[in-house]
Amino acid sequence: MKFLQHIRSKSRLKNEDEAHTYDYGQSMAYSPKNRSGRDLTSRLPIKLLTTLLSYICPHACDDNYLSLEESMRDGGCMLCDMRDLAQCALVNRRFLIATQTILYHNVRIDPVHYCEREVDLAAKRKRKSFFERNGEPVDAPKQRVEQFSRTVRDNQSLAIQVEFLKMPYMTRETCIADLARTVSVLPNLKYVDLPDGLYGDDRSCMTLKQALEHRCPDLRKMKYLHGAERSFALLSQSRLWQSLEILELSQLEIEPSTLVSVLASFPALHEVKIEELPLINDSIFQQRASTPTLPPITILTMRNTPNLTAGGFEAYLSQPRVREVLTHLTLFDTGVGPDQLHRVLAMSPYLKTLRINQTIQRALIPSSIPPLSSRSLETLNFEIESPVSSPHDLQTPSESYYQYLSSSILAGNFPSLISLYALSTTLPSLLLPPPSAPFAGSKAPSFGLRQPLMLYTKSIPEHDWYLTVISPPTSTNRRGSATATRPISFYNGSTQLGPQWGDKARDSVIVGNGFGGFLAVPNEDGPRPSSLSGHKHKHSWSKSSKGWMG
Repeated sequence: MKFLQHIRSKSRLKNEDEAHTYDYGQSMAYSPKNRSGRDLTSRLPIKLLTTLLSYICPHACDDNYLSLEESMRDGGCMLCDMRDLAQCALVNRRFLIATQTILYHNVRIDPVHYCEREVDLAAKRKRKSFFERNGEPVDAPKQRVEQFSRTVRDNQSLAIQVEFLKMPYMTRETCIADLARTVSVLPNLKYVDLPDGLYGDDRSCMTLKQALEHRCPDLRKMKYLHGAERSFALLSQSRLWQSLEILELSQLEIEPSTLVSVLASFPALHEVKIEELPLINDSIFQQRASTPTLPPITILTMRNTPNLTAGGFEAYLSQPRVREVLTHLTLFDTGVGPDQLHRVLAMSPYLKTLRINQTIQRALIPSSIPPLSSRSLETLNFEIESPVSSPHDLQTPSESYYQYLSSSILAGNFPSLISLYALSTTLPSLLLPPPSAPFAGSKAPSFGLRQPLMLYTKSIPEHDWYLTVISPPTSTNRRGSATATRPISFYNGSTQLGPQWGDKARDSVIVGNGFGGFLAVPNEDGPRPSSLSGHKHKHSWSKSSKGWMG
């Protein structure tokens, strides 16, 4: 027994020494030099001090309505930033007030550290014993949710500062009871990551949904999935969440009149996403004096709604209050085909972003329809697909639509266009205008682009985007130019090409010329090593050559 106590005392002393060493190193790294005199930070206004401290933890100032997975930041560890900001609260009372304002504005419960500290912390979280060295790891996000819930329930002054609450997917799916207890004391909550069952009125999430409806009146984003038809229809009568800004609807079997009446009951609504609503048709765009009408929407997304046609959008955009507000429009597999897109663009004078994704069967005859035109459009996603053609076909039907698009752009109908996304590898060559006559004068051509165009292309949706910069024609370059990026392939030459390439072989580089071909890239590291036979002819087997061969 004394032997076990001796071992336990040694391990305890060792852990205390490691903790003391780590704390001493951290204090030496972050402790300021002892200075005499007044504290100059006391002269700063509390608002300015809060702004300065916010740069320590940038993610705490995010006011977007995206989930934790969608709002990830590259190039930093968010848990370490939050820890550093929390240490600033130990300076004095003014720093404490400023730090709490930042920490409890946007609360993120990240699952792991995105730095080297996670390796040591993951080993310490395991429940180890003398008989079981490989213990089960502790669920750190769940413990953080429980600690945060206890903090805001005990301190109401901190609870009223929380406006955003984000947590991992598995945590919000398994900690429904803790999440319900937490949101019940957050009256100013604007966004929270919720489990998927709540959007479909699952019984396991009814307590959480009731807490949101009664204790969180300032919610800004909500989603309704299949199974929530009854609760969605009651929104027009209950006047719930009047500050709602974003609403997503998917697979709901509701009537068009119900949809319009609910959308009209939200005065601050500016973004709507409708996906797979089988009963929705053009009747939602009709204007009647006795019934509510569809309100003006800034960002409108329609997916898998084949009953919505270009005629319905024309009726909706015929209202001045609607076409002056709509700036972002997304049409995925709707009744608005690419051959009818010119009707929608003609009625949208303030449209900034347009995305259309359609699968077509027949080729387009450009002479039968007017060209596309928009003076305000800046970003265009023109993703037109066609079924896989037989090997005997020279051109797929979708290529005729890209020819129609290129002719519209070269005609100068998109003066504000900056970015273009397309499922076509031939579009870069189509966007280069034909060369002018050699003795036509120094004046640049009047047609074509007015500014550089960022063209993103790929052959199939599963591939990555390939960037090509299309420059407009000038007086010196009458045809314009297309500059492509470099997709680099890392080929292990030391094992695949032979030992004469050395341990650090040159990486192979493929450079496109903008027309479907490739350019030869000069080697910047000197001449390429010759083959083994060529080396024998040129040089003798000396010590230096043998050393070069390795």
